[in-house]
Amino acid sequence: MKILLLTPDFPYPSESGAAIRNDGIIRGLAAAGHKLTLLSFAPGKINLASNPLLDVCETLRTVPLPVHSKAKRIVRLLSSFQADMEFRLASAEYAGALKAILQEESFDVIQFSGLELACYLPLIAAGKGEAKVVYDALNAEADLQRVIARVDRGSFSRWPAAIYSAMQARRLSRFEAEACRRVDAVVAVSEEDRNLLRQNRGAPIYVVPNGINSAEFHPAASDQRAPCQLLFSGKMDYRPNVDAVEWFYHAVFPRVRRRYPDASLVIVGRNPPARLQRLASQGGAQVTGWVDAVEPYLRRTTIYIVPLRMGSGTRLKVLQAMAAGCAVLSTSIGAAGLNSAARSALRIADNADDFAGALIALLADERMRRELGARAQKAAREHYDWSALIPRLLQTYEELGLG
Repeated sequence: MKILLLTPDFPYPSESGAAIRNDGIIRGLAAAGHKLTLLSFAPGKINLASNPLLDVCETLRTVPLPVHSKAKRIVRLLSSFQADMEFRLASAEYAGALKAILQEESFDVIQFSGLELACYLPLIAAGKGEAKVVYDALNAEADLQRVIARVDRGSFSRWPAAIYSAMQARRLSRFEAEACRRVDAVVAVSEEDRNLLRQNRGAPIYVVPNGINSAEFHPAASDQRAPCQLLFSGKMDYRPNVDAVEWFYHAVFPRVRRRYPDASLVIVGRNPPARLQRLASQGGAQVTGWVDAVEPYLRRTTIYIVPLRMGSGTRLKVLQAMAAGCAVLSTSIGAAGLNSAARSALRIADNADDFAGALIALLADERMRRELGARAQKAAREHYDWSALIPRLLQTYEELGLG
């Protein structure tokens, strides 16, 4: 098949969950023998001439990310009924590149990743020919904003953000429903997201979870881990991740430090806001910012924590930690989307007392940490490696009469 993939950020190097997912999909589809064209937004620093995606894509085109000033976004928010995601990636240059590709070639599948790219659906509809259009839904976005609003309402200082998220949720409900109705298929990353997206009464919804190349995260043979080190990783300009770190550091970490004064928290991820960077001066925390690779941190940590209170989908950070043989402690939201085999390899706690108690118990029991790590590694390899997931995506295409 000839497949056109539209992505919101460049898949390699992979600096976000969307990029990691799309990199795995691209490589898996290419390995299955399909011909790929990729059109992606990308920062100017990427050197396309030496990028490994050139080896797996027949055509690779990039467009600079559009710049929408904060003032312009506020004006649009107040003067229209559009959600921010409806115009966040609106770009005349991207639209021109997409139109040119559709005029030059015919495709069997046009797949776009993330709701932000649904703004191009009218252009896709006009030029798609016989192609089937697939929406790869990275999140159930309207519900995600509803959860963020609910959490932010609990803190007086976050009320303006809660009002914004509640407004976005209402607008996203309409936009998300329109997107689901204008495509031939929707791909959700979890059963939970599929159930939420079904409310849109749109195209058939299939589940293809997030995946990883598990061999890349295999723990070192010696598996020497630091004593009393806790790790959280993720894109640190993403609201659910910021909330997770702040809640953990202020509500949970002091209880752990009373029992283990040497316990440390390592926060790995790009673009941490100033209030997270300040944690490094308050004791016990290290904020790395962007790193070349998260694998060395995963192989060194004692326990990987996922204290998420908002979000949707299947967390790539959790899959990476599992594949690296980490003992993982998560909230129920952090473990959402995982199957029973994966969930049984985690410890789950949802309030501050329980989370702290579970951490203290795991820090005291090295044997249990190793058992959990071994079970997590096995579950990640068997259920969430791309070699197991790409056939599910291809089955989706077959259901559309392709392949």
